[in-house]
Amino acid sequence: MLKARQRLGKYRIEKRISSGGFAVVYRAMDTIEGIRVALKVPHSENINESVLNDFRHEVRLAVRLEHPHILPLKNASFIDGQFVIAFPLGERTLNERLSSRMSIATALDYAEQMIEAVAFAHKHRIIHCDIKPENLILFPGNRLKLTDFGIAKVAQKTVRGSGTGTIGYMAPEQAMGKPSLRSDVFSLGLIMYRMLTGVWPEWPFEWPPPNYQKLRGRLHPEMIAVIHRAIEPIPRKRFRDAEQMLKAFRPAKAKALRHIARKRRKAG
Repeated sequence: MLKARQRLGKYRIEKRISSGGFAVVYRAMDTIEGIRVALKVPHSENINESVLNDFRHEVRLAVRLEHPHILPLKNASFIDGQFVIAFPLGERTLNERLSSRMSIATALDYAEQMIEAVAFAHKHRIIHCDIKPENLILFPGNRLKLTDFGIAKVAQKTVRGSGTGTIGYMAPEQAMGKPSLRSDVFSLGLIMYRMLTGVWPEWPFEWPPPNYQKLRGRLHPEMIAVIHRAIEPIPRKRFRDAEQMLKAFRPAKAKALRHIARKRRKAG
């Protein structure tokens, strides 16, 4: 563990943000650029030549994904004997944001941003494999950025020795070791359902999930249909990728917002 005020190359550690079986994340000051960053530092016992080769491959994938809603990787290198991955520092994760009430308009705005990020990756034939609220970082102005492309996969293989993804957030076929672009769509649908109902659907993902009546009372049927198709347990019944999902989501979002506005006028 690194301590507050400890130096790591040009970075000055300020505090620990989170920790897991693979790495610790710190808030740090970049003393050259004069900005705060998030540093992910894998535990030393997790780093070997095989893992480093995986990281090199995944970092090269990540740098290709320049998009407003994908968190850029600022640096990945050895510093003072520690392997360090640096990212821009956000305000909090979507997981932390979910602890408080969220309007439908805000939830749909976040949903569009995360679908856009994944659609861009899918256009480049890259599967994320670990889309979850903890990997969606919020920045000022309600801007959302998806992180951990590839890094999550390396971490899962290193710590668990098999499979990739996080149990509870992944599609059934991904849990059986057969991820696809449709698996990312499933994860996006789960997060949308959670944002809009406060409930996380669980296996066997039968429709309607818990709290479905709340969804019916809040959303236009076309948006409900988008979510339903996204979290179909059978992959061929889902959107084939996030690009197709985005094309269905945008007109459904417009109808959902008009639906909300009409309800407010009637209530007023």
